[in-house]
Amino acid sequence: MADPTPRPGRLIALDGSRGRDVVADAEALAARLRARGRDCGISRWDASGVFGDLLLADRDELDIGPRTLTLLYAADLMFRLKWEIRPALAEGKVVIAAPYLNTAVAVGVAVGLPDTWVREVLRFAEAPEIGVLARERKPHKGWRAHPARGYAEFCVALLDAAPPGLARRKGRRRAVAWLRAEAESAGAPPGRKTLESL
Repeated sequence: MADPTPRPGRLIALDGSRGRDVVADAEALAARLRARGRDCGISRWDASGVFGDLLLADRDELDIGPRTLTLLYAADLMFRLKWEIRPALAEGKVVIAAPYLNTAVAVGVAVGLPDTWVREVLRFAEAPEIGVLARERKPHKGWRAHPARGYAEFCVALLDAAPPGLARRKGRRRAVAWLRAEAESAGAPPGRKTLESL
C-alpha cells in the first residue's frame, strides 16, 4: 500500500540576468526532473499579472523608479509563494522558482540600489533548498528593452527613458558579477555543470 503522506517538496531557485536564459534553463531542468519521475512545476515571474498590467498603461504617464519596481517584484513574489510555491511544496512537489530572490537583488544592484535594501524587502520569502544560476548567454552584451522577456528586461524598458536611466551593458555586467559572486560565496560554482547535475 502506498504511503499517503506526501514527500516533502523541494524549492529550487534558478536565477539569472537574462529572462530568456532563465526560462530556457527552467524548462530544461523541469523536463529532466519529470523524466526521472519527479512531480515538478515552474513558478514564473509575473504570475500575479502586475507587470503585464503595467505594460498596458501609457508609459509616458508612468513615473516608476527602481525601488518601486523592487516592491512590485516583492508583491508578485508574495503572490507566487501563496498561490503556487507553498501549495506545491506542501503536496511534495519540486518547484523551480525562475527567477527567485537573487535575480531581483542583482537587478537592484545593477540600477544602483543597495543589495542590503533589496534583501530586506524580500526577507519574507523562504530560502531555497537549492540555488543555481542560469547559463548566461552573451554576458558581455547589454540588456534589451523587451519587457515581456523577464524582470531585468522589464526594468530596462521602464527605466531607460527616465533619468538617470540604465546603462544597459554596464548594468548587466554588474548584475552578472553580483550573481556569480553570490553563487561562489554560497559554495556553488556557477555554470552548466551545476545546473545539469540536478
